[in-house]
Amino acid sequence: MNAHSAELVSKASREKARGDRVQSDLARREKLEAAGQLAIPLGDEPRQDLIESAKEEAPAEELTTSRALVVTDFAPPSASASDKLMRLAFGLGVSHSTIVAPFRKPLRPRLQAAVKPPLEGDRAAGMALRAGHFYVHGVKAPFGQVDMGPLGNLSPPFERVVQGFTWLRDLSSSGTLPQCRPVGERLVTAWLDANPTMGKGPAWHVENVGLRLMAWLVHAPLLMSATDRSLRHRLMSHMADTARWLDRNVRKADDRLGEVVGWCAIIAAGLLLPEGKPRRLYGEAGLAKALGEAVGEDGGLLSRSPDAQMQAIGSLIELRACYEAADHEPPKLIATMLHMLVPPLLALTHGDGGIGNWQGSGAVKASRLARLIVSSRVRTRPLKDPSGWGYQRVTARKATLLLDGAPPPTGKHARHGCASTLAFEFSHGEHRLIVNCGGAALAGGQVPVRIEQGLRATAAHSTMVLGDANSTAVLIDGKLGSGVGEVEIDTRQVKLENGSATRIEASHDGYAGRFGLVHQRILMLRDDGEELRGEDVLVPSGRKGKRGKVPYAIRFHLGRHVEATLAEGGKSASLLLPDGSLWQFAGGEEELKIDESLWVDGNGRPHPVQQLVIEGFASRGGGNFAWLLKRMG
Repeated sequence: MNAHSAELVSKASREKARGDRVQSDLARREKLEAAGQLAIPLGDEPRQDLIESAKEEAPAEELTTSRALVVTDFAPPSASASDKLMRLAFGLGVSHSTIVAPFRKPLRPRLQAAVKPPLEGDRAAGMALRAGHFYVHGVKAPFGQVDMGPLGNLSPPFERVVQGFTWLRDLSSSGTLPQCRPVGERLVTAWLDANPTMGKGPAWHVENVGLRLMAWLVHAPLLMSATDRSLRHRLMSHMADTARWLDRNVRKADDRLGEVVGWCAIIAAGLLLPEGKPRRLYGEAGLAKALGEAVGEDGGLLSRSPDAQMQAIGSLIELRACYEAADHEPPKLIATMLHMLVPPLLALTHGDGGIGNWQGSGAVKASRLARLIVSSRVRTRPLKDPSGWGYQRVTARKATLLLDGAPPPTGKHARHGCASTLAFEFSHGEHRLIVNCGGAALAGGQVPVRIEQGLRATAAHSTMVLGDANSTAVLIDGKLGSGVGEVEIDTRQVKLENGSATRIEASHDGYAGRFGLVHQRILMLRDDGEELRGEDVLVPSGRKGKRGKVPYAIRFHLGRHVEATLAEGGKSASLLLPDGSLWQFAGGEEELKIDESLWVDGNGRPHPVQQLVIEGFASRGGGNFAWLLKRMG
């Protein structure tokens, strides 16, 4: 046996051992769950009225939070020795037709099954498509003004929609097949004409390729007319070529989520195109590895982005639909990952059922989130302790407090990374009082691209800023530089004179290098949910405090419909909510002022809001600044 063969055999042995070990672990967990030994109290009930009303429309499985807490280092699905050799040969570059039928002429590309689209799109965007416009985050663009070619200079949201063909989901939700098919055929023909060379231009970024191939496979009836055979053959040939390109380039994705999207498309092509078994086996192994590198132990993506979390869930839902269309049993990996990904996402919901603005995401509406959860077929409650994902969640009756309690994402995980450490959001009932600006990931629609970096800055979040500097350096392309390296968190229940409260004490070292100060934030939410006390403390990072002063600003960005009025003397402000309830904000001895701000919703629309600002000069020897938010009456 030569050295190369020995290496292949050794690799196969390692894969088998790893697969046996994980399968044994999962089997052991199932036995413990059946015996009730893994029962963990469920977290707080989410606002999921739409989910509850749609239970009968999609079969769902009851899931406890404990089952979401499993290892993410998944092995490929168990396979026979012949399947492993098939997967290995395909990974080494042997074509699927040669592996499956070496002495037969390769079959012509064709779809072997029709997929039932599992995700609902935006009907308004679909109607705009039928009228001849792309409609992205509130911005309309006529087809003729959108350059689909390699030299097209599209904003990031438009690039994703146009090059990733995510608009097909919207189009399919806007009418019947005869009404929508002419638009699909027109646009796919224009795209093929504008992109004659594979691998050139933004269309061939791995994530765009994965999104596009998956969209073509899932929504094929919208693109291929029974009367236009030339377009059908042309598109099918391009699908096959795209799948082969993705086989070779999927590992070159810009980040881990892009790689996951690429692997999902590879598996879908293996399921729906002829002689695809080697490709499917190859894709399943790649997807298992990519998910293990992208997802943390409690099910949160390491990008820490709710928007990315939703995209990962959507990709797995569409992949599962491809398995079902091909009448092939999906590997347990898909169900396990969906069960892991959903609870952390629900942990970032407010009282209105929507998601807050974190790591570049906009404020996702409850209805959009509910549709995604129903399609996932996962019934669960919010992850009780999402600290592994980097967030702290406290609920008290109608109040919800969310805190960013971890360093920002770095490296290949950062997508639209924000310097938001120790920022918080606070809601009461259906009203959000304190928010973050959000929306950096949606810049390029109604949110101008030029302010994308500003939306990722510390000042765009409800936290303390020193020296008008970011706690972590904000770089271009969504990346972050040096800054916060360590965050310490302590959560406990404390007794108060008028009841009890949950106390969170957290600190970060993002300003230690520049100003010699550690930012410590203490938040106490009373158990009746009607009082939030806070204190921002600056502690010298060395043995001796430095001389001099540094400017500081503590910002509290207010919810969209909150009306702030400064009290006489400038020490406090009243906050009027749409339901008529009144809250009082007091900032201690420091002067309080009201400034303009903006808040970006989940559709990428910016809304003018206000912000409360406590600012002044702090000694480099340290200082503390207390504040109080309390419901009146």
